[in-house]
Amino acid sequence: TMRITYGNVAGYFPSDGAKYLHYTTLDGVMEKESLGNYDYAVDSRLKELHKNKDYGVYANEKGEMPVAFIATNHTTGGNSGSPVFNAEGQLIGINFDRCWEGTMSDIQYDPDLCRNISVDIRYVLFIIEKLAGAKHLIEEMTIVK
Repeated sequence: TMRITYGNVAGYFPSDGAKYLHYTTLDGVMEKESLGNYDYAVDSRLKELHKNKDYGVYANEKGEMPVAFIATNHTTGGNSGSPVFNAEGQLIGINFDRCWEGTMSDIQYDPDLCRNISVDIRYVLFIIEKLAGAKHLIEEMTIVK
């Protein structure tokens, strides 16, 4: 069945001394790289793009490359791949997970702890254009800035 949820992009504080901002950047991807660990391997071309800050039109207002964001949307298993739209109906991300503290939302939703995790559409477009070299795909899309 169709399901819709709504919320706001927002960080959260899951425990004393722990603070999660509402978004992550490519800097964080580089910080997490772990040689020998496939899950945290970073492509050398992506490292070069990061080193040169070659983000094109996809950088945020701080010059960072956004990667993911968290929001208060109430999601559950099976919502991975769901589009995330802003108030104007523009695609801003793709939902793919929930924070660990929010998995209890299948039983009870807590707006202070429940966060869904989405890849920022700017990162998707950046990967398509800059890393994959598929600018022709970008040119076929109507992209709102």
